Amino acid sequence: MKLTAKGRYAIMAMTDLAAQGPNKVVSLSEIASRQSISLAFLEQLFGKLRKAGLVDSHRGQSGGYSLSRPSSSIALDKIIDAVDEDIKLHGCTPEIKQNCTGHKTQCLTHSLWDALEAHIEDFLAKVSVADVVEQNIAIPPSFEEAAQ
Repeated sequence: MKLTAKGRYAIMAMTDLAAQGPNKVVSLSEIASRQSISLAFLEQLFGKLRKAGLVDSHRGQSGGYSLSRPSSSIALDKIIDAVDEDIKLHGCTPEIKQNCTGHKTQCLTHSLWDALEAHIEDFLAKVSVADVVEQNIAIPPSFEEAAQ
């Protein structure tokens, strides 16, 4: 699975921001320090998050960022989309005439990876930033049974 630092760090930063409380203005340097993320990298991510309408920027000495709406209404898939991240489990892309195998035909497992991508996207659409902060992420029963 390919989810780069952009997606992971954007979710971490948004979760950190939400954990500070509703309407709280937080500086990126505070988030960078708590989450061990480069300040320059956070500045790039928050520019995209602001353009997507997920955060508001506040200028001045006590400036920083705040969530633009309640954390319960910000799904993780929106954060991933905002930072131009894709969940890809195979190398096939419509722009390339060849598929992940380097041939014109799809690999035997292509539909498996497509289905898994759909499940991941569906999961991320159902989990909010508030769910992550509150550790309220449901594990499907089939996974709990397999772990025992």
